[in-house]
Amino acid sequence: MKQNFALLAGIVMLAACAGTGSEYRPVFPKGEPNPYAQYFTGKSYLANLNGYDKELKMPVANVTFEPCTRTDWHYHTGGQILLVTAGEGRHQIRGKEIEILKPGDIVKVAPNVEHWHGAAPDSWFSHIALTPNADNNNPVWLTPVTDEEYK
Repeated sequence: MKQNFALLAGIVMLAACAGTGSEYRPVFPKGEPNPYAQYFTGKSYLANLNGYDKELKMPVANVTFEPCTRTDWHYHTGGQILLVTAGEGRHQIRGKEIEILKPGDIVKVAPNVEHWHGAAPDSWFSHIALTPNADNNNPVWLTPVTDEEYK
């Protein structure tokens, strides 16, 4: 009975977050379950596209978010660039309005600027994450984005 209730609760949550949404056409591989999952609300996936390049020193990864999934508030000591490739997403810098993201959008976040990003409530979402200044760029994870902040 307990398992059935958990399954039902999962289906209800998925239905609430899935909706019909915009069409999702990924360009890059979805990857594996995100090893940084403890800093996300919902499910996300990570595909390292080039690893750490010793000459360019800029790791590039595809991050895929299921509907409603988002990062915690965080900042990067060396900044971050996001290239939106599929679905519809959200991005917010602390103290500013939420931005709606569509394929082709570019988000540039300066070093040490608190922000979060993730999928819209009714759409899968993918972006390429570029990590500039990689030798001195560390993510600093803060608090989860609340449902009230996300809406």
